[in-house]
Amino acid sequence: MRLGVLEGRAVVVRGDRAADVATASRGLLPADPMALLEDWPRVRDWATELSEDAYDLAVDPAALGAPVPRPRQVFAVALNYPPHAAEAGYTPPEEPLVFTKFPACITGPHTTVALPEGRVDWEVELVAVIGRETYRVSEDRAWDAVAGLAIGQDLSERVSQLRGKPAQFSLGKSFPGFGPIGPALVTPDEFDDPDDLEITGLLNGKAVQHDRTKSMIFPVPELIARLSAVLPLYPGDLIFTGTPAGVGNRMDPPRYLTADDELVSRIEGIGEIRQRFTAPKNSEPRGSRTTAP
Repeated sequence: MRLGVLEGRAVVVRGDRAADVATASRGLLPADPMALLEDWPRVRDWATELSEDAYDLAVDPAALGAPVPRPRQVFAVALNYPPHAAEAGYTPPEEPLVFTKFPACITGPHTTVALPEGRVDWEVELVAVIGRETYRVSEDRAWDAVAGLAIGQDLSERVSQLRGKPAQFSLGKSFPGFGPIGPALVTPDEFDDPDDLEITGLLNGKAVQHDRTKSMIFPVPELIARLSAVLPLYPGDLIFTGTPAGVGNRMDPPRYLTADDELVSRIEGIGEIRQRFTAPKNSEPRGSRTTAP
């Protein structure tokens, strides 16, 4: 099942067609995707019975919105791929390094992002979406808590991110538009192996990041088990699971996003999201040269 959002309404997507959930269910299910996630097992079972006639909407990928537009909690994980930890000058962590992206930064899969002052970097990531309230779940049961997977970009303004001691990870990664996700929420049963997906980031058509999610130090089930050992996870919560090597601030010389750049993020079995960028009001970067994971 692939859950998308068109004009603010939840739809089940199949190829280039979609079924409006509220219409196809004759009002038994809500149009609001956040409300659907509160009753996810029922929604998933209902979708398996959809007839071909229900898919009566044409889907323009550029029109899709964020499949989870208003998450309560957004977790993110740093240095979760060994090559990225190495390029950042760190040894692989023994515990997940967790921060948050504030929910106001979440946006849809095809967007134009106004660059703030500073140095904005890219980080393609697999995003796990929680589908039921989960607390202290074991790792071997953790996939049961996942509604689906999406693609995300953990866009990062490196100057604000590293300002002060300790650094301001969450602020530097939460400017407007800095959390695009999509193009749809894809249920784990759609994949041959949801723990092993090809992940690629392209800048102006050139691959800058590439790996497989099986390379993660802490895979999705372990992240869910570790997070839920501390606090409850709720339907619609997002987990940005970390980025592969190839971020711009570790290039020589560093490369940051500029006006008219196009960033494409792809994950096997999910699709792609696409961002373009416009110039900040003041294009002079603030602060000194910085590096960050």
